[in-house]
Amino acid sequence: MSHREWLDQVKEEIIDPDFPIIDPHHHLWPAPGRTQGIPKDQYYLLKDLWEDTSSGHNLVKTVFVECGQGYYDKGPEALKPVGETEFVVGVAKESISDPSKAQISAIVSHANMMLGDSVGEVLEAHIDKGEGLFKGIRHAGGWDDSEEVRNSHSNPIQHIYLDDMFQKGIEQLEARNLTFDSWHYHNQIKDLTELAKNFPSLVIIHDHFGGPLGIGKYEGQREGIFKKWKEDITELAECPNVYSKLGGMAMPINGWDWHKADRPATSDELVSAQKAYYLHTIKVFGTERCMFESNFPVDKQSISYPVLWNALKKIALGFSTKEKEDLFFNTAKKVYSL
Repeated sequence: MSHREWLDQVKEEIIDPDFPIIDPHHHLWPAPGRTQGIPKDQYYLLKDLWEDTSSGHNLVKTVFVECGQGYYDKGPEALKPVGETEFVVGVAKESISDPSKAQISAIVSHANMMLGDSVGEVLEAHIDKGEGLFKGIRHAGGWDDSEEVRNSHSNPIQHIYLDDMFQKGIEQLEARNLTFDSWHYHNQIKDLTELAKNFPSLVIIHDHFGGPLGIGKYEGQREGIFKKWKEDITELAECPNVYSKLGGMAMPINGWDWHKADRPATSDELVSAQKAYYLHTIKVFGTERCMFESNFPVDKQSISYPVLWNALKKIALGFSTKEKEDLFFNTAKKVYSL
C-alpha cells in the first residue's frame, strides 16, 4: 500500500469549507539537483502542496519554512542557505500563476546565528534574493542527550539560544525587523523565554508547541511532561513579542505513533489526544498571538491535510468568529506581513 492509499483510508466531510485559511508552516522538497536518495512518493513540491491545499478547505496563502533545500553548492559556507530562498522564490512565482489555488506568500529561511555580527551579510543576501517574500529566519535549536531523539538538522549546541554569539546574530535580525522562528524540544522552552526577554522588540514565533517529546526516555512520561510544559508555556506567554504556532505534533518524535498504525489518525483522534495543548496555549497567549499550522509534509506521516484542518476546526468550535479569524488567518497575516 502506498502512503497515498494509506492516507485515503480516512475520509471526512469538510467542516466549514469556505472559511479562509493561511497555512503559516509548510516545507518543500527536494530542490532541483537534490533528488538523489529521495523516493518520489516522498517529494513535496508545488503540485503536492496544491493537492493538499485544494482538498476541500479554503487555503488562500501559505508560508514556507526552511528545511535545508536548495543550498548553494559553491561559495562561502555562510551564504549557502541563501540558495533555499532563491529556490522557493521560483516556486512562489509559479504558485501565483493560478489564483484559484493557495499562493506561497512568505519565506522563512535559515542563517547561522552563531556567526554573530557577521550574519548580517547573510541576511542582506536573503533580502536581496527574497524579492519581498523573505520575512525572517528559523534557526532550529532542538537538542537532547538521548540517543533516540535526533537533534535538529542545523546541528545545534546545547543551550544554543543562550549562547553569546547566537545572541549577537539575533541582534542583526532584530536590527532589520525580521522575524525569528524557533524550533526546539519541551525541555528547552525556558531558554527561548530568556532569549525573548533579552530581545523584546524581536518578533518570535514558537513552532510546534515547543516539541513535547514522547519517544526514548520520554515514552510513558506524557502526564508529567504536560504538567511542566504548561508551566513553561505560561511563562513564555508573558513575553508579548512571542507568538505561537499551533500544530506540528503529529510527528513520530511526539510519540502518538499514528504513523505506525494500520490507518492514519482521524480528526477526532487528534482532538482527543492533543486538544489540551491547544486550549492551554490559546488561553495564555490569546488568539491574537496564536496561529494554526500544518507542518506538512512532516505531519503527513500521521494524518491527511483535510483531516488535520478538520481537527483544528473542531478544536476552535467554542471560539467566536473573530477568534477563529485570528487562529486561521489574521495572526499569520499580521506576523508575516502578508
